[in-house]
Amino acid sequence: MKKADLKVFLDEKAQLYEHPNFLDTDPIQIPHRFSKKEDIEIIGFLTATIAWGNRVSIINSATKIVALMDQAPFDFICQHTLKDRKRCDGFVHRTFNGEDLSFFFQALQFIYTKKGGLEPFFSAYHKDFYLYRAIHDFKTLFFSLPHNKRTEKHVADPLKNSAAKRINMFLRWMVRPSNQGVDFGLWPKLKPAQLSCPLDVHTGNVARALGLFTRKQNDHKALLLLDEVLRKMDPIDPVKYDFALFGLGVHEHF
Repeated sequence: MKKADLKVFLDEKAQLYEHPNFLDTDPIQIPHRFSKKEDIEIIGFLTATIAWGNRVSIINSATKIVALMDQAPFDFICQHTLKDRKRCDGFVHRTFNGEDLSFFFQALQFIYTKKGGLEPFFSAYHKDFYLYRAIHDFKTLFFSLPHNKRTEKHVADPLKNSAAKRINMFLRWMVRPSNQGVDFGLWPKLKPAQLSCPLDVHTGNVARALGLFTRKQNDHKALLLLDEVLRKMDPIDPVKYDFALFGLGVHEHF
């Protein structure tokens, strides 16, 4: 397929799949249950953190997390005590367990009560071309409290060659405009042009099939290649093509 034809094809697919009709099967439906900015940020971050594996399972597990926070993520994060975190005992989503969730609650409390929240942290990087450094620095801040070393694997680091799919997806949710009723556009200081595609098995396989890159691994080096191609197609909003690549993989088995 010629480059011009490929762009037209992917533009059409992006427009098709960036639609509220697909929210029922997507984990982004969880933050869409809320209207307060901080609620959306917190449950969006936690939902994205566990977004691997079967999507029904992800949605069910995220719904359980909402229940553990008494249906009020921001209030719970700011006000909860060590005793409240005991309710995480028994929670499990794949390798993300109750101890991990308890620490995530604690770290988010630290970020929202001592550091002003998630948005101010990431928005400090509004002049960066990419947000790789922001993600790396965020992980450093997030794990600045005492924690079990194993929990660190649940926040990826692009500077250690991770594609950081889940946190890139979270950033897409927060930054891209809400015009189509899917993403939220809550962090205006950051621009969609800074975002990276959430690279996973589906998007990676479709991207290779379309000749966007050839690297076999879905790692940071592959993401750099994909980012470069998508930015040439649309320098202003390259990550809109996440909808195209993911939709082709999941819904059309491309």
